[in-house]
Amino acid sequence: MVERFPAIAVLLFLAASVQAAAAPSLSAVVGRYSIMTPGSSLFFAVPAVGGPGITGRFDRFDGRIDIPASSVEHARVEIIIYPDSVATGQKRVDDFLKSNAVFDTANERTIVFRSTHVQRTGEDTATIVGSLTARGRTFRETFHVRLAESGRGALRFHVEGRVLRSRYGMDVGTPIYSNVVDFDMNLAFRRR
Repeated sequence: MVERFPAIAVLLFLAASVQAAAAPSLSAVVGRYSIMTPGSSLFFAVPAVGGPGITGRFDRFDGRIDIPASSVEHARVEIIIYPDSVATGQKRVDDFLKSNAVFDTANERTIVFRSTHVQRTGEDTATIVGSLTARGRTFRETFHVRLAESGRGALRFHVEGRVLRSRYGMDVGTPIYSNVVDFDMNLAFRRR
């Protein structure tokens, strides 16, 4: 499903061009940041025909952002998700998602997203494109990012994206369950 989510780094540079009173200067956001698990959340949803679908979260993830002084387009984001931390509130569903039909957590320990390009789309928004690797398969994915907060060496982003699970060999249950996985993440970072 989801591996690395490197699109977040670009938003930091977006803040630099917001009005001086409302946004930090470029020099204020340049640097290396690590994800703070407290204050961050990584939710997903898989809609279903005629039913509630599957919603859940990942409780363990890690990541970093490197924002160089040169430009936002050169920012790098890496997000690592540990699929054995999936939680839906239903043990039966959690066990199924961890099985070899979906995440195969016995053999696949991580899902990784690494950004390859950041494109500013507004004063505080960006699109991050990168490589998502899950179950040994890597595909290009795109995430939409909004800088929600910055200051005192910390950044907070709201990230959304849609991933086709069939690309990663996780298409069990289609077409009853959608092939599209919707991600909704709030990610907090602290300067290292």
